[in-house]
Amino acid sequence: MKAVAVDIDGTITDKNRKICVNAINALRKAEDAGYPVILVTGNVLCTAKMVSTMLGTSGGIVCENGGVVYTTKRNLILGNVKKCRPAYELLKSQYDVEKTEFSDLRLSEIAIKRTIDVNTIKETVKNFDVVVYDTKFAIHITDPLVNKGKSLKIVAEDIGITADEILAIGDSENDLEFLEVAGFKVAVSNADDELKENTDYVTKKAYGDGAAEAIEKFILNK
Repeated sequence: MKAVAVDIDGTITDKNRKICVNAINALRKAEDAGYPVILVTGNVLCTAKMVSTMLGTSGGIVCENGGVVYTTKRNLILGNVKKCRPAYELLKSQYDVEKTEFSDLRLSEIAIKRTIDVNTIKETVKNFDVVVYDTKFAIHITDPLVNKGKSLKIVAEDIGITADEILAIGDSENDLEFLEVAGFKVAVSNADDELKENTDYVTKKAYGDGAAEAIEKFILNK
């Protein structure tokens, strides 16, 4: 492996979005050892960029579930938010839904608070050209032409490697595609069952402690 790709919420944070100190230390050690860390998240770019700066990661960013890519070479908006707006407007006309905080900063998708069941949302918008993800932190209405996996390949290209040279760590259904393209796939122990079934390793520890476990085991102590 030549790089690490890691989700943020639920993977290096706990269920309350508090970042894990062990994860910070492991990611810093990976960077110091010459393994660029790529953040792959559903968060908006400004949030992901702030986390990247604070953590000291250098591999680039995939955010908005693949809809936006940020590297030292380019900044791409890949998702079409115009596809998502009619689906959201229908939801809003039928249910008491609300966008997540700072949603107006999103460039490629719409994220809403988890106030109603995700299956109700999926059923309501099934005739629209969108995909719905539940990250357990928000429900995302996204452009089906983009995902974290496709965008991870772009970031990999920009840092001079291929996706199959990346160790990827995630926790929820929106991480399936980016783990799928990675060379080694890890799910933290709190991950969705479907994700666990499609990985090479499930950590013994949860959340950020699990991410740290994987980095120590497969990157730092190999």
